[in-house]
Amino acid sequence: MANGLKVRFWGVRGSISCSGAEYTRYGGNTSCLEVTAGGRRLIFDAGTGIRPLGLELARQTPIDIDIYFTHTHLDHITGLTFFSPLFEKRNSVRLWAGHLQAPHTLKKVVSNLMQAPLYPVSLEVFQARVEFNEFKSGQTLACGDMSMRTAPLNHPQGATGYRVEHGGKSICYITDTEQKGDSLDRTIVELCRGADIMIYDSSYTDAEYPRYKGWGHSTWQEGMRLADAAGVGTLAIFHHDPSHDDAFMDGVAREAAAARPGTAANGLPRAIVAHEGLTLSPWARQAFRGGGGPAQRLDVGAPPREFVLQGSPVDPVADAGGALGPLRPPHLVVG
Repeated sequence: MANGLKVRFWGVRGSISCSGAEYTRYGGNTSCLEVTAGGRRLIFDAGTGIRPLGLELARQTPIDIDIYFTHTHLDHITGLTFFSPLFEKRNSVRLWAGHLQAPHTLKKVVSNLMQAPLYPVSLEVFQARVEFNEFKSGQTLACGDMSMRTAPLNHPQGATGYRVEHGGKSICYITDTEQKGDSLDRTIVELCRGADIMIYDSSYTDAEYPRYKGWGHSTWQEGMRLADAAGVGTLAIFHHDPSHDDAFMDGVAREAAAARPGTAANGLPRAIVAHEGLTLSPWARQAFRGGGGPAQRLDVGAPPREFVLQGSPVDPVADAGGALGPLRPPHLVVG
């Protein structure tokens, strides 16, 4: 596990998982991120993307891990009961939530998910040492060498935004949240001020948003406005609506690259559309290469045996004009 701060996307979809050829490049799994730094691993949300993450982690038993929830709507917790490390007695798994109000607790939420007539087995089926922890959105948390600030988000029944910091670098995870009319959400601006990466709820476009007002989500254009106001290096467009297939997201990627062009000081593009398998490392020097085929991003400064993403769906730097033509699925290679 590398020492530098990085995030890997295991699920980028919002609301419900999607399957089919039209979702192969950006992915159909719901929200799940893996953040690593200083020899420590944190997981954010347990959508369906946590299942493939769990299969990879199962090969590393015993593990000691923390899972932080933005909130507990179904698309963010539905993969938890398929997380392999929970079924290994040598593992320790701590679960955290900061949005719940009495009488609700995180343990009760998971227990209710795993009860008849919704589920065949109960919470007791877990073999790992499992802890359920509550905190209040707005508190600062310690995670080994990483520090984490939190803030409440504008979402039905509440949600928590996170800012993870390590070694002078920072990643913010802001989903699910609804924009606030004609003014920017100052809570988000302050939480994300000067961050290297802001991962933002971009379920809709500005044109679509009026039809979904009150549902608790935002737009990629609002993400742009917030990122600019907060001085964020890289905006990662995230929580894609199920109706937004690969072709639609290609269009968003090109529009976003045109609206926020160039490369940030962290070496990453100033705007990027998240897809499954994407890894962003603000601590590493980055290089971008295109031409003659799908654009490629190479982590020039990555340590040996680091997973490096190549063939990403759209490289905003190399393909701002949409000239690459057909794009192939992303794949991981070992450096």
